[in-house]
Amino acid sequence: MSTPRRHIPPLEVRERVACMCDHEDACTSFAPGHALHLIQARLAAATPSDWADAIVEASDPGSGFLIVRTLTGADPVSLWNGTGAAAHAAPGTPVALHERYDVLAVGGTRFNVLRG
Repeated sequence: MSTPRRHIPPLEVRERVACMCDHEDACTSFAPGHALHLIQARLAAATPSDWADAIVEASDPGSGFLIVRTLTGADPVSLWNGTGAAAHAAPGTPVALHERYDVLAVGGTRFNVLRG
């Protein structure tokens, strides 16, 4: 006669999932405002008519927020990026914003941004 097996319940996960950029390390998420995914970069590059030239009005490297204004005179656009876009783009810096795929180009560097 065999003894019945004791059921071992699964352990509860008590830790919240956090991106490594929250800990000032390399970004591990492709969510809006985090690391730029290769497909997102390729889609932005394949649709050049959706880029809008802009000027950085304000940037806060500590929080990751930027405010840019497109050259068409539209309302300012608030952006957030956790991978350092605000540190690369000081006020007055010319940038390009891909309006469909939310990519910010600062010189030759591309960033995934979250519109705020």
